[in-house]
Amino acid sequence: MSRPVAIPQIGTRLKIQLKLSITRLRHIQQKDTALAKQQRRDIAQLLSSEKTESAKIRVENVIRQEINVELLEILELYCELLLARIGLIDQRRDCDPGLEEAVKSIIYAAGRTEVKELQQARDILIARYGKEFARDALENSSSVVSPRVYKKLVIEPPSEELVKLYLEEIARTYKIPWSGLSEEERKKFLPSEDDAADDDNDSPSGGVPETAEQLQLPSVGTAPIRVAPISASPENPKPAVTYQGKNVNKALAAPKKDAVPDLDELSRRFAALKR
Repeated sequence: MSRPVAIPQIGTRLKIQLKLSITRLRHIQQKDTALAKQQRRDIAQLLSSEKTESAKIRVENVIRQEINVELLEILELYCELLLARIGLIDQRRDCDPGLEEAVKSIIYAAGRTEVKELQQARDILIARYGKEFARDALENSSSVVSPRVYKKLVIEPPSEELVKLYLEEIARTYKIPWSGLSEEERKKFLPSEDDAADDDNDSPSGGVPETAEQLQLPSVGTAPIRVAPISASPENPKPAVTYQGKNVNKALAAPKKDAVPDLDELSRRFAALKR
């Protein structure tokens, strides 16, 4: 059986890579989000010119791009969680159950992204916990990897229903008289005209779904992000990591600018991703 490798000061090395990963992940999210907004404007012009087939092809790329942004946001939160618990990682040779999902999700996803800093953080985690642990993460044999991370890395074309919903929302936002939805589909998935915000920008209140998950699609049985509580240990006798509206680590002070977010803040952000 493969044993974890003892590496002096692994916490320092991992802390540096996690911070670099967070910065890089945020930069890519901002760049891709801005690009997606421009692409939605181009799609609106295609719809206005009645070039529906071209718009359908273009919107598939927008959907894929926004799903990737959502993936990077989840990975960023996992990096922040590990950064907040770097002392626990440095002190324990085995992976605490409360951090196992975050660690294995990063190991599973890092190689499927183009974020080199995250890949280096993954390598440090693999060296820390051993090859057998890494193999379990890469194969997801224990089903510990976040279902949302796993699903977003599945490469498949978006459904026709999702494509039509995106085009419908783009048309609504830019006030273009186009509809590929039946009346029944429109009532099922889209808000009424009275509920739609009366503006023509790309803000969330303008009607365009900023992410694929903001569309009111039928449930596909995927579980939300879960962060199991940290188990007690000699190094950490009173641990607490929860989400779903529960208070955690109230003793932590509010983070300063550019500081690591406290666990209350992480919990709120994890809960926000579920909505």
